[in-house]
Amino acid sequence: MNAPAPYEPRVPSDSMPPGRAALSVTWAALPFLTLGYATPFTFAAAALWRRSAHLVVSTAAYLGVFALAMFLLPDIGKEEGAERLVGVLLFVLAVVGCGHAFLIRRRVFDPHGLSGVDNEAVVEQVKRRRLLREKARELAAADPGLAKELRIGRPDLPRQYNDGGLVDVNHAPAEALTLLPGITPELAAQITRVRAEAGGFMSAEELAAVAGLPPDLTGDVADYAVFIR
Repeated sequence: MNAPAPYEPRVPSDSMPPGRAALSVTWAALPFLTLGYATPFTFAAAALWRRSAHLVVSTAAYLGVFALAMFLLPDIGKEEGAERLVGVLLFVLAVVGCGHAFLIRRRVFDPHGLSGVDNEAVVEQVKRRRLLREKARELAAADPGLAKELRIGRPDLPRQYNDGGLVDVNHAPAEALTLLPGITPELAAQITRVRAEAGGFMSAEELAAVAGLPPDLTGDVADYAVFIR
């Protein structure tokens, strides 16, 4: 077996989660939707969030264009060319600003390309399965008969009760025992043989001692094993 890599290569996601993607599109469209009036503030918000030199410079540039447009706005109708110049400046803010925002929206909302990797959901799922195992163990300790009827720890049998991945060491066949961390088919056969002689086990520690399992497996096995008598 090849040794596992010390880390998994980071592969940037091709797409952002729907909510974040929608927010990024809304942010990028604001310059056009507001006819350019929100452009400097749109980029300023992104600059404050990401602390990017590019965004800071862009914000300063758009603020300058915006300030000039606001300065010339009262002169429309009074000075020749003022209306045309204001129109050009607002075009820059609205159209150029919108295009600029769409070009960099992924750098703003997904700078590392990892927003599509929902690690938090995976962590929550693992925590939920751990809690399910704890609840199933409590039920098995309080009412072994009910636990057997619910087939707790019996992944080899059809069932509806979710026990979080427990394996009943005292009743599950060798094939199911291999689902325990580190338990090979050889160790599973050894466990079933000793189980038949001893009549079952009370804990992972007893299992390791009586069945002669490697000591370093005890903790991992204890996380997923249940001992229903």
